[in-house]
Amino acid sequence: MSDPATFASLSLDEPASTVERVAQELRRAIFDGELESGTSLREQALAASLGVARSTVREALAVLVAEGLADRAPNRGVSVTTPQADSVRDVCVARQVLEEAGVRSWPTATPAARDRVRRRLQEYISAIERGADYPELNVRHLDFHLSLVELTGSPRLIAMERQLAVELKLALAQVERIRRNAHDQAESHAALVALLDEDDIAGAATFLRAHLRGAAEEICAALGLDDWPAPDPPPVE
Repeated sequence: MSDPATFASLSLDEPASTVERVAQELRRAIFDGELESGTSLREQALAASLGVARSTVREALAVLVAEGLADRAPNRGVSVTTPQADSVRDVCVARQVLEEAGVRSWPTATPAARDRVRRRLQEYISAIERGADYPELNVRHLDFHLSLVELTGSPRLIAMERQLAVELKLALAQVERIRRNAHDQAESHAALVALLDEDDIAGAATFLRAHLRGAAEEICAALGLDDWPAPDPPPVE
């Protein structure tokens, strides 16, 4: 288990920091795998490492708890959340509903929203081709999926997908040693966009459901979670 007090990279550029800056640095350490699941987040050690007041760290940890990235237990303090089977399954099912709604919005989406999907795909492919590290590939990958929900034009649905991505990053950070084949993922995304460009919306929706279900099974297997698969959500009309 990692000890945050030993992280040389866990530091801020300025001695005085806002609560959000501290929270963002802790998110980065979690998503990059520096802070593993179950790691105790001790206020005093983090305050010393980051050069901020203990009260600032306490508020930042409250933000992470609210986001589901950390857990607070009586007499045990705060620790990095350990992904559980039920929560991972629920995130995957919720993403499927949101992203399928986006795919089905393709015919009525703005040209800018459609171009964003194509651009995010190319950014992901480019990151793979230049050998980007695993944390960046995760970000590029999830940005592509976010662009699908952005096709709906709904700020609330987009916000939901962003929050689900935060929770999913936590799980993905724990499976870095079992790297998914990014090239295969890129080919799968390209095939989805090709279906959309052909206006085969039904085919794209079916393809997306299979893609997300396969990805969820892979994540759960990598995390050693039992009782998968979960039932498919109803199709989005």
